[in-house]
Amino acid sequence: MTIELPDTPATRELTPEIARLELACALYARGKIGKAAGAELAGVDFFAFQHALGERGIETYTDEMLDEDLIALSRLFPA
Repeated sequence: MTIELPDTPATRELTPEIARLELACALYARGKIGKAAGAELAGVDFFAFQHALGERGIETYTDEMLDEDLIALSRLFPA
């Protein structure tokens, strides 16, 4: 896929690498892709992508994930 950006002051500073990372972070933040897909789209490893999400203040561990983990733990270690 090729994306053409308009030649404006806002886009002149963007390298293809930065644009891919920003797009991946935005898609992850909107719930359109997961972390593994985001890292692949951005062309970085999983941990670098997670770090980029953190730098942008994008949640990487949600309340729903916590609830799922707690349910899984209670099944693994019943009281």
